[in-house]
Amino acid sequence: MKQFLHAAFATLLFAASAFAASVTGQVINGTSSKPSAGDTVTILSLSQGMQEIGTTKTDASGKFTADIPNDGTPHMLRVTHQGVDYFPKGGPLMPGATSAPAIQVYDSAKKLPVTTTVNVIRVQADNTTLQATELFAVQNSSSPAKTMFDSDHTYLFTLPEGAVLDSAAARTQDGQPVNTNAEQLKDKNTYAFDFPLRPGETQFQLSWHMPYKGEWSFTPKLLNEMQHYVVMFPKSMKFEAKKVSAYSPMNDDTGAGIQVASNVKPGDDLTFRISGTGEIAEAGQGGQGNPPEQAGAPMGPTAQTGRPGGGLGPPIEAPDPLEKYRWWILGILVVAMMLAALIVSKRNAPQTAVAAGVPMEDITAPPRMPQSIPAAAPGRSSLLLDAMKEELFQLELDKAEGRVTEAEYQKAKAALDETIRRAVTRRAKA
Repeated sequence: MKQFLHAAFATLLFAASAFAASVTGQVINGTSSKPSAGDTVTILSLSQGMQEIGTTKTDASGKFTADIPNDGTPHMLRVTHQGVDYFPKGGPLMPGATSAPAIQVYDSAKKLPVTTTVNVIRVQADNTTLQATELFAVQNSSSPAKTMFDSDHTYLFTLPEGAVLDSAAARTQDGQPVNTNAEQLKDKNTYAFDFPLRPGETQFQLSWHMPYKGEWSFTPKLLNEMQHYVVMFPKSMKFEAKKVSAYSPMNDDTGAGIQVASNVKPGDDLTFRISGTGEIAEAGQGGQGNPPEQAGAPMGPTAQTGRPGGGLGPPIEAPDPLEKYRWWILGILVVAMMLAALIVSKRNAPQTAVAAGVPMEDITAPPRMPQSIPAAAPGRSSLLLDAMKEELFQLELDKAEGRVTEAEYQKAKAALDETIRRAVTRRAKA
């Protein structure tokens, strides 16, 4: 009997080793352009709620080897360097992977010369409530490249008196939107992010609301210099600047009025008044904002589709001093609306659509007529895998940080697992 148990145990050990794969990779320090030695590499099981299942260290050449269970589910690698976590740009490792793409990290510093490129505030209102989505694009152009990280705060912003913060998210360059916290400081209208500002652009997204009685006057309290301060509003609403020369209009046919103040500094008077009601029309709805009671739909952030900015109107006859910024600013507006739509979709998107193999970008886009999708479209399985592994990573982050209930997590996880399994099967048959 003992011999049988020993043999069974040996068989189990052999089977376990057979279902483990060694994955190799390398970590590069983007500050020094040299291999990063001594960094902690953590293996996260996405099938177990981002559970840490192993750690290793990079050697003198920045290389590492990690034993990852070949259990048919994706795994994520996380590298911690000087207090900041970094992930592979390609997202989770799919089943069967034997090598990981190079992971780039940067040295950390508490203070760096970062700049705010643009602050976009997108407002709409009904007779009782004004809702707003704000986007801050922050550029870290440090040389040599470093990550700005302070455990107290890395970026400050203010909200209007009486505003209630609904949600906050951050997105790194080449990254996915991640829900994050904004801490309220002693000045009740001032908030702080402690999210690391990695080299390149970091975008912060806010959603907030406040009571509204048909008009609203606002004096932005700028804490940083910025290239552009942009106010976006329904064309059914009226915009009036206290200082007329402070803003310049930008023509657009997305159903929004856009006013831009450029090269602004703390202390500049950018006071403006908004009156009336309306919501910003989605792309293709004729370019006019409609009052919510006429639109027949609840107000909320919407995603734009089509070409950047949802389409530009014909240029005005006189030379436009903002022409060189037009596409860039409108691109930021699109990102703001996409981020807002993504946050909302995390809570409300039907998981049956995911299980049916519909890419997440189709779920977060505005409603449209159903379109047939070829079952064997070239490259579709690969694109779907990329989308699903990023979505799975985000779902695990949401669960780990308590943003979804266990029931919501299990439902979404089952749908994503099934979609990934089907995509892997399709690719294997291709």
